[in-house]
Amino acid sequence: MRAVGSSISRVDARDKVTGAAIYPGDIERPNTLWMKILFAERPHARIRRIDTRAAEAAPGVVAVFTAADVPFNGYGLNHVDQPVLCGPGAPDGVPDADRVRWIGDQVALVIAETEAQAAAALPLIQIEWEDLPLVESVEEAMQPGAFLLHPSNGSNVLLEYHIRRGDIEEGFSLADVIVESTYRSGAQEHAYLQPEAGVSYVDSLGRVVVEVAGQWVHKDRQQIATALRLPEEQIVVRYPAIGGAFGGREDMSIQIVLALAAWRLHQRGIDRPVKIIWSRRESIIGHHKRHPMVARARWGATRDGKLVAQWVDFTLDAGAYAYTSTKVLGNATLASLGPYECPHQWVDARTVYTNHVPSGAFRGFGGPQGHFIAETQMNKLAEALGMDPIELRLRNCWREGSLQATRSPVPAGVSIEPVLRRLREELNAARAADRSASSAQRSPMRTSLDISTDRRLRGWGVGCCFKNVGFSLGFRDVCHATVELHGAGEIERAVVRHAGAEVGQGAHTAMAQFAAELLNLPLERVELVVQDTAETANSGSSSASRMTFMAGNAIKGAVQMALAKWEDEERPAIAHYEYVPRATTPYDPETGASDPNITYGYCAQAAEVEVDPDTGHVHVVRIISVNDVGKAINPQQVEGQIEGGVSQSVGWTVLENFVEQGGRVLTDQLSTYLIPTVADVAEVKPVIVEIPDPHGPLGARGMAEMPFVPTAPAIVAAVREATGIWFDQIPLTPERVWRGLRAVSGGR
Repeated sequence: MRAVGSSISRVDARDKVTGAAIYPGDIERPNTLWMKILFAERPHARIRRIDTRAAEAAPGVVAVFTAADVPFNGYGLNHVDQPVLCGPGAPDGVPDADRVRWIGDQVALVIAETEAQAAAALPLIQIEWEDLPLVESVEEAMQPGAFLLHPSNGSNVLLEYHIRRGDIEEGFSLADVIVESTYRSGAQEHAYLQPEAGVSYVDSLGRVVVEVAGQWVHKDRQQIATALRLPEEQIVVRYPAIGGAFGGREDMSIQIVLALAAWRLHQRGIDRPVKIIWSRRESIIGHHKRHPMVARARWGATRDGKLVAQWVDFTLDAGAYAYTSTKVLGNATLASLGPYECPHQWVDARTVYTNHVPSGAFRGFGGPQGHFIAETQMNKLAEALGMDPIELRLRNCWREGSLQATRSPVPAGVSIEPVLRRLREELNAARAADRSASSAQRSPMRTSLDISTDRRLRGWGVGCCFKNVGFSLGFRDVCHATVELHGAGEIERAVVRHAGAEVGQGAHTAMAQFAAELLNLPLERVELVVQDTAETANSGSSSASRMTFMAGNAIKGAVQMALAKWEDEERPAIAHYEYVPRATTPYDPETGASDPNITYGYCAQAAEVEVDPDTGHVHVVRIISVNDVGKAINPQQVEGQIEGGVSQSVGWTVLENFVEQGGRVLTDQLSTYLIPTVADVAEVKPVIVEIPDPHGPLGARGMAEMPFVPTAPAIVAAVREATGIWFDQIPLTPERVWRGLRAVSGGR
């Protein structure tokens, strides 16, 4: 059996299903101390004074650390603007580190013999606060004279991008039909199974070891080392089993403060591990969310369905700090135009500081917000033209050699057209089956929020997308792999060293499959040494749909080099390879001209919904998801990613309503922030298309984010077909839909 293309069981499956896998919260080390973090619990204030003496004297407390204990009080994945601990006294760091800007800002660390003792000491810390004005919306943040959250930035606008191609006014003069709308989307909580947890200690070599869940061990190490003013070689970051991520572990949460606590205790002669496990509430208020968005769009097309003008203006809510907002904005800017050719294009996009929970990486990384705009505009144009929405897309979609809005060719391997054609086949078959089925054979609506099943309005809708694979806009992407070949006359075993994080997507299984395939070895002869900075070189982040693509290319290069050494009788044959994909370039600040992305994946979906007009509840019955993955390394894992991505997107579109009011999170528990249950998950039909990507290892494209991206516009279009109403704000909560139905029916 070939390794690649086979649905081989995951290499971590047995340990995870039997409970043998060790997650960060499971780690037990002798003589461990417990840490609790004092959150600000104020959305915007200055700390005038902090007194820790009562907490330090509390039973079981070993130490209390504040900003004064942080050598460099600042960090950030792309833009260093956040204090490690907020408060006065840090020797160096970011400006205005004595200010808190959201309720989850971290103020002090209490280390004690037990978790309960640490928690009991937190309220004993006395703080003198000076409350500051709140900035609660992006509109307020951009008003002249608005209070500046980061005065050194000079504005609450963190970053702007612009695209200018053609003449937008000329484009609209050519249009026979113009559609214009305002769109809004909300924040989304990652809701991974395992809240933030970890252990830190100083090992026998004097290295600060941090064992946590994350997405990029080497970037974690770099940020920890910067804050502690230590050489990176003195920091070791290891990931045990990771209980989900979805982008939520790309930015720092507990990594730096864990390392800080263990290191400061070591300096005091206390060599004991420090452990922390966040509660669900701490996780919800303490880590970043998907960016909320507000947008205006005006698009025009000719009578025969050719796009002639696309005008978009949108704003992303960055929240209190930058996190990955600049990168998310870059992706959303291009995504807001969709995978379409148009001669006249105009985009103004920005991301803005507010006193909300910070926004950052989340599956799709700006693609869902951008495509919600683009695909809903396409569906509205199709309706205005009286044209099939898939046909409209086929008349405008990218082909090989098409130019992007950035004036560079779409990367080779363009496959949105065959993906759309396959979706049309699947949708036509589904509609035909529906027509032949009697109402008695149709399944009743059964959901966790269902009340009435007597009256049901049904509809179908479609959407499609492209999704970048790899880092973008001039960031130098790189991925290292080392392959060792051991044996005498024949290769008896291969060791693959790779830092890439296994966050539930099956990356380590794919790595083993690549190596086994390229070496023509049984999978059981491939050993993995992974996600440990002491054992592996930088692989980049498990994000941007890049890990299979980048790791596969890196392992391929290392295997080829190792085999050459093996042929030269070198035993063991050890080879290290650095894979660097083709370069990208940043947006021109005035026109947006650039070569923004390495390559793309493509997806198209059809959604069927039922709407209960009495309650406003939208139930997503089924989703057909057609995905070009280039080459399915493990088809079963690909199907799992499609099903998981769709289900998570259904949650964002219909159910997950993250509410902040007065700078405070009202939905800070899973009892108030509702995620889909098994009763809410749609029937998903994953359709795998394999059109090899010329840049990909064995033709593979990254695909884990794609199935999330087009779901929202497909559902919104389906609700339109069912009810006759366009809903331009998501999530489609029952109240929002109920009020919309009554607004157009005169209250009936």
